[in-house]
Amino acid sequence: MPAETPTFEQLTIIDLIRHGGSRFAAAGLTFGHSFDNALDEATQLVLHALHMPHDLSPVYGNSRVTTEEKEKVLALFDRRVNERIPACYLTGEAWFAGLSFKSDPRALVPRSPIAELIEAGFEPWLGGREVHRALDLCTGSGCIAIATGHYHPDWEVHGVDISDDALALSAENKARLHADNVTFIKSDLFNGLNGEVYDLIVTNPPYVTNDETDALPAEYAHEPELGLRAGDDGLDLALKIMRDAPEHLSEHGLLICEVGEAERALVKLLPEVPMAWVEFKVGQMGIFVVERQDLVEHHAKIKALADAR
Repeated sequence: MPAETPTFEQLTIIDLIRHGGSRFAAAGLTFGHSFDNALDEATQLVLHALHMPHDLSPVYGNSRVTTEEKEKVLALFDRRVNERIPACYLTGEAWFAGLSFKSDPRALVPRSPIAELIEAGFEPWLGGREVHRALDLCTGSGCIAIATGHYHPDWEVHGVDISDDALALSAENKARLHADNVTFIKSDLFNGLNGEVYDLIVTNPPYVTNDETDALPAEYAHEPELGLRAGDDGLDLALKIMRDAPEHLSEHGLLICEVGEAERALVKLLPEVPMAWVEFKVGQMGIFVVERQDLVEHHAKIKALADAR
């Protein structure tokens, strides 16, 4: 018996993307989880529902969809609008530094601009210095650690987090991307890393202030608050990291730390510390680079600030 011919409506992939973009804009959704606009999120959801690759050629944009396919797409649109779930949690996938990561509410959606640094080999900041061991502190989904290990297969990379849920997700991403040179460790910042020394420490710790966390749009409520909230000025964890990093950095080691909007508060607290603020393709994004020797030189003041938290 011949297979039934699918019933097509006069709807194309482009029609669905346009419809989704319009719905998302009209609903006043917030876009801050991998995508920054309605059309890109609609594209992600449409292609996921149709089991198409994220980089599908535009030549397929005028392909018509079946009634069943349309219903699957619209169901995702409904959840995005009504439940305010970030698109990456709906698809279960987020792209970071050119790699596909599993993404779910056990950890923040991968979205740090540190991806750009990883793809650039952390240059010019490393200045050609040799790196044998690197640490990703507050690893979450494991995206920074795994991407670093992917682009530097000769490095030994550790990823650290305090959350069992996040570490379970990072382990799944390690298997997903065959990151054999990456090891994940449970630790409250450096507390479980006695004796471990690294040439490079990269960290994207929580840095959202208490007031900002309380006022975040509904999309962020699906993410673990542990990965966001960081005190009245957003620096509770960053200062502790700066205080303790010298004990875990090699002599010419480097710390790269993301503090986002807390940049102003950090500069005000530590104006004498020579932190270099990274310029990205889209501008400055609240990420600084500092040498171990400069952290050592200003350790007393950093320690006093951190200890007071």
